[in-house]
Amino acid sequence: MRASQFFLPTLKEIPAEAELISHQLLLRGGFIRRVSSGLYTWLPLGLRVLRRVEAIVREEMDQAGAQEILMPVVQPAELWQESGRWELYGPELLRFKDRHQREFCLGPTHEEVISDLARRELRSYRQLPLNLYQIQTKFRDEIRPRFGLMRAREFLMKDAYSFHLDEASLQETYQAMYAAYARIFSRLGLDFRAVAADTGAIGGKTSHEFHVLADSGEDSIVYCDHCNYAANRELASSRIPSHSPATSSTPAAEKRSTPGVRSVHQQAELLGLTPAQIVKSLLVLADGKAVLLLLRGDDELNLVKAARVLDANEVRMTTPAETEELTGVPIGFLGPKDFPVDIPQLADHRVLALQDFSTGANQQDEHWIHLDWDRDLPRPAAADLRNVLPGDSCPQCSQGKLGIRRGIEVGHVFQLGTRYSEKLGVKVLNEEGKEQTLLMGCYGIGVSRIVAAAIEQHHDERGICWPAQLSPFDVGIVAIHSAKSAAVREAAWAMYRQLQELGLSVLLDDREERPGVQFATMDLIGLPHRLVISEKTLGQGMWEYRARAETESRLLTPEALVQFLKGHHHGRCISENPGCC
Repeated sequence: MRASQFFLPTLKEIPAEAELISHQLLLRGGFIRRVSSGLYTWLPLGLRVLRRVEAIVREEMDQAGAQEILMPVVQPAELWQESGRWELYGPELLRFKDRHQREFCLGPTHEEVISDLARRELRSYRQLPLNLYQIQTKFRDEIRPRFGLMRAREFLMKDAYSFHLDEASLQETYQAMYAAYARIFSRLGLDFRAVAADTGAIGGKTSHEFHVLADSGEDSIVYCDHCNYAANRELASSRIPSHSPATSSTPAAEKRSTPGVRSVHQQAELLGLTPAQIVKSLLVLADGKAVLLLLRGDDELNLVKAARVLDANEVRMTTPAETEELTGVPIGFLGPKDFPVDIPQLADHRVLALQDFSTGANQQDEHWIHLDWDRDLPRPAAADLRNVLPGDSCPQCSQGKLGIRRGIEVGHVFQLGTRYSEKLGVKVLNEEGKEQTLLMGCYGIGVSRIVAAAIEQHHDERGICWPAQLSPFDVGIVAIHSAKSAAVREAAWAMYRQLQELGLSVLLDDREERPGVQFATMDLIGLPHRLVISEKTLGQGMWEYRARAETESRLLTPEALVQFLKGHHHGRCISENPGCC
């Protein structure tokens, strides 16, 4: 492709709307353009990258035994009403009516549509297992679209859905998809982690997220420095501490006057304690039912964990007014000892390991000190309720400590079980001739988000540094002053044709621009290999070569350059001589 004929509207200045580096570089490099909030047009350069991601995803899905289909973006309300998600999904589901006043939505996901297909077409266990996938546009009406492709309203996604007669079959496909995802992200040249995760609005009982590691990521990834344990922070646990029995060394419990003390910090300062010696009592509503949760003063409540433990769709903190109405106690003075109302209590594991602790006394301006479990109050039920912290002990191995990194979620695999198949009646006849509800799996990859995530991980001060498999072109040729030099022009065209014959995609910059502008463009758009031909190098019988990841150029003969590029095409050797690499 000649740059003089290629639609490549680059920008010198950073657009004011762009916060993340990926958003800035995608706009500056002429990959995308904004249409409206969270909506983007893919320009030729960007579409080439997107198609390369699609191709790798499609190859690995086909190899893993999935079959490609294409479902509509527009979905009828009846299917979502059957699954119960029409009301549950919330305002992210863009609803509308057609001319006949029938309700529809733009699909943010396709569990309902695929389940409807399966219940119409699957009749016998002999048709199973079945794994169908698509690469299709999704729409989620984000309240605040931001970060360009990272949190857009319209995006491209690969979603697959599998159907099974039993758990063993579901596990087998789940592992096959997990392995396929690992291959996909490895082939794309991404540094990623697979982590145990919460199933969220999609549902199911088991899931793993795939995260590209980047400081700009919105998710916190917890990992062990010794073993392979990794989890999203919403789900991550630390080693459960042992519970120590009460000892005679703890002074007798007593109440202390604590006027105006409502926070852990104030309580610790007044009573001469550390936050770790305080049990804070948090009243929450789990699907409208009150529960008292107990955490150490230096820990933070994880609402996702709480919802899982309490088997609730929504868990939220009560307001000060709700707290006083439900308990008769002002906020800041709640405590598990002599709790005045019959509300269930649940303590984090670390709370039950405490001795000689302080908590609210269920009276205005009073707190207990020197409390011990068993001696002064019974132990409530225990659960994991807290956010883990760096340095916590690994729950999987005895030696490891937990660390936290930022990640960008680019893939998610779920074991859905019968959540959708039961509600939508997806059944087949089993070997005994009896109807049996199918188990389902769900496997998603954010195809367009991968483009942005790759840039977050692969860039420098000059622009994008595409991994070879993602780059819109394999090679960029800069022909300096080619309009004035027939010799330069002919040499550039000869190299261009030769590289294309090798299967390489090439962008030939033949524009009448200053060399500095041409070099800056190549650096900005991030092609892995840059070749430069000029009157000077041509007179030496040489080409100037520089890899995008390098800062120094080197001179190579045309023959040596071709051999070199043959050995580095897409990171694999394509030379006729297998020993060349």
